[in-house]
Amino acid sequence: MQDRVAIVTGSSSGIGRVIAVRLAQLGARLVLISNESIRLLEALEEVRAISPESEAFEADVTSSPCLEESLKLTQEKFGRIDILVNNAGITRDGLLVRMSPKDWDRVLEVNLTSVFHMTRMVLKPMMKARYGRIVNIASVVGVTGNPGQANYVASKAALIGFSKSVALETASRNITVNCVAPGFIRTAMTDALNPKAREAILSRIPLGTMGEAEDVANAVAFLAAERSGYITGETIHVNGGLHMA
Repeated sequence: MQDRVAIVTGSSSGIGRVIAVRLAQLGARLVLISNESIRLLEALEEVRAISPESEAFEADVTSSPCLEESLKLTQEKFGRIDILVNNAGITRDGLLVRMSPKDWDRVLEVNLTSVFHMTRMVLKPMMKARYGRIVNIASVVGVTGNPGQANYVASKAALIGFSKSVALETASRNITVNCVAPGFIRTAMTDALNPKAREAILSRIPLGTMGEAEDVANAVAFLAAERSGYITGETIHVNGGLHMA
């Protein structure tokens, strides 16, 4: 993907940051979008060490005006948008009987509605160029369900259906739309689990270990590559065998 322009949301830390670095390693020029100002600058410094032309914009993915401005600046600098990775996401866990409407709305707004806005905005330049790669970060629980995460699961399940619909709408313009659905990935949150909780999780994973952010990034890079142009509307599961679709 030499000289391709890739936008990654939620790319200041965690999986999103690793995805951005991986795409930069493959030759892409990155546009990082996040609302974490300090971490965003740190991520940009890391990415620019690989891809010097890369840029970052501090923006709330739930704000359409902020996203529009970020994409406008991207177009002004690079003149194109080839790849979009919708990675930004949050959790507000709790049993449904205790879940507040505010927590429901917020998770759907960040995890799903922001994807609608970002995807809709990039489609125009992609359709004009007759080329595009859109990769949405779903989750294994969007397929299996998970107690205490009705809002998060709903957002990720909807994201898979959304991706299939957009894939059908845009295939004639050489635009592919796919999902990557991570399982249990090693993060600061999973590192803080007590041994009993960790053992319970690992017992459910046939490969016997949690995944790494790089595992997710490699799947994203595969779908974002030009050579993957005959794959669309699909979900790649990166979960160590926890769920086999």
